[in-house]
Amino acid sequence: MSRSSVCELCGSDEGVSLLEVTPSDGSEEQSIYVCSVCNSQIESAELDETHFNCLNDSMWSETPAVAVMSYRLLNALGRQDLVDMMYMEEDVKSWADAGIDNSEKLVYKDSNGVILNTGDTVVITKDLDVKGTGFTAKRGTAVRNIGLVPGDSEHIEGRVNGVKIHILTKYLKKS
Repeated sequence: MSRSSVCELCGSDEGVSLLEVTPSDGSEEQSIYVCSVCNSQIESAELDETHFNCLNDSMWSETPAVAVMSYRLLNALGRQDLVDMMYMEEDVKSWADAGIDNSEKLVYKDSNGVILNTGDTVVITKDLDVKGTGFTAKRGTAVRNIGLVPGDSEHIEGRVNGVKIHILTKYLKKS
């Protein structure tokens, strides 16, 4: 199978096109093949985390441009746990970092000012009515393996009573 027949991120063969991974010299080595779904999300910066679960595989690609794009997308999704597992040669890592705007790096903090990271466990500090579910998230409930909400450092997401919800960080403490 040729490199251009499928999306190098998700494996789809729908509307595959070449996407330049900037900054680049415009060569094919500094570009990746992406499907129409991945391309539209990358271009609009509105990323669907469910679709990009495929990055769990593409982050291990031996093609530097694919690894760079996976790294950037995982950063944008707030998946620091996966970013920390990646290994890249120094020049590839520099290329990957060159495309990330760190000026807007969000810091998520609990009610005590402790920094929260993806995968942490937190405890709810106040009874919270969960809109649209008909239950209350009780004070003292542990929320394991939290996710950080991209673009909003005041919310995290986690599962309470089997339901994925967004919770204000001011009502949490890291455990």
